[in-house]
Amino acid sequence: MSDSSPLHPASTLPETQRHHIDARRLLCPMPVIKAQDLIKTLQPGDVLTLVATDPGTLQDIPSWTRVHGHNLELATQTNDEYHFRIIVR
Repeated sequence: MSDSSPLHPASTLPETQRHHIDARRLLCPMPVIKAQDLIKTLQPGDVLTLVATDPGTLQDIPSWTRVHGHNLELATQTNDEYHFRIIVR
């Protein structure tokens, strides 16, 4: 992969290309709306991490990224939190 690839691990991206949303304690559809609103301002290749506590995000975030053409690189559950890493397309 060349250095210009948008698929670099998030930790190697400049801070300006990494973004985070804390959607804990927000219920559907707010985590998706917050992601959608922020992604509209980002560039292809930017990375968005999102942390939520609403179990519905396990279906909502993957569905939303698929419909809108973004790459869901990570979707995990840790205790009562759901962690997502989205590569903007």
